[in-house]
Amino acid sequence: MDRPVKILQIGKLKRRWSLLLLAAVITWSAEAQDPQFSQFYANPLYLAPSFAGLTQGSRLGTNYRNQWPQLPGNFITYTFSYDHNFDNFNSGAGVLFMRDQAGSGNLSTTNIGALYSYDFAINNQWRMRPGLHFYYTERSIDFDRLLFNDQIRPGGNLPSTIEVPPIARVYSVDFSTSAMAYSESYWFGFTLDHLLRPNQSFYDFDGDEFDVAKRPVKISIFGGTKFVREGRLIRPLAESLQLAFLYRNQGSYNQLDLGMYWYKNPLVLGVWYRGIPGISSGGGSDAAIFLVGYKIDQFNIGYSYDFSVSRLIGSTGGAHEISITFSWSSVRIPRKPTMVPCPEF
Repeated sequence: MDRPVKILQIGKLKRRWSLLLLAAVITWSAEAQDPQFSQFYANPLYLAPSFAGLTQGSRLGTNYRNQWPQLPGNFITYTFSYDHNFDNFNSGAGVLFMRDQAGSGNLSTTNIGALYSYDFAINNQWRMRPGLHFYYTERSIDFDRLLFNDQIRPGGNLPSTIEVPPIARVYSVDFSTSAMAYSESYWFGFTLDHLLRPNQSFYDFDGDEFDVAKRPVKISIFGGTKFVREGRLIRPLAESLQLAFLYRNQGSYNQLDLGMYWYKNPLVLGVWYRGIPGISSGGGSDAAIFLVGYKIDQFNIGYSYDFSVSRLIGSTGGAHEISITFSWSSVRIPRKPTMVPCPEF
């Protein structure tokens, strides 16, 4: 075999492996779970549209998460939200902005959408709150920051590659729905997200290959209970303990989290275990989460740290998360006795 022909065939083989590797990475990203927050009750609109307007008036919130700071590249997720309670219509509405940035290639996802919920009584003790969320979603990648095998040389990496650049940005719309039932002491709900299954591929595929890059539907099931230690007349809510769970399924991924919150005005302490073994994918045991928060009538601020207990222990730096919520009302609305008793962190 002539040497130039052999070199050409080797080059084609390397290019084929590069395309297969890139396709595998993109497919893995499409199959992987959505960004998640440890303080998901402090980010209620992201958890379920049923929480839209679940406040005494208006509410502003922001959440910031820095995951695995010891790894190269940024794994940053943040959200901004606003929602309002229309008490005369038993309704709530809000807007939610989310941006997630992952890895050295700046693989980014941006969502912005509107939410609506409606509240009605089932009986004297229980109420139901369905919700809807329509949003625009955009995915992007910085191809110039990726490194392919044809660029790697012993004397230093080459500045260019023979790989064909993908589409830099893909756009779509998506939809989620939820429902939540609650009483004075319990709450249970579910969310179905990505019901429109937007295509997330940076390449044009036809036939069965097109479906590979569609984002799988995400199912979230959550709930819990609240125990209140009665205080004196001037301190009617002196202390409370809340137990909660969150189960998520997306594609082949499963995760069950269990946790508890202890509140004594104005301090909140919480602990969660993410990835209960035997139910969660990959054997479970993802992280232990520790939370401390400060809560007064109109202002909440919380900090949590994820301590990895998986095989990544000691190599990722865990995850840091901060939440801030501010709520207000121009009209004094008496607190409903059946407000959802779920945590606020």
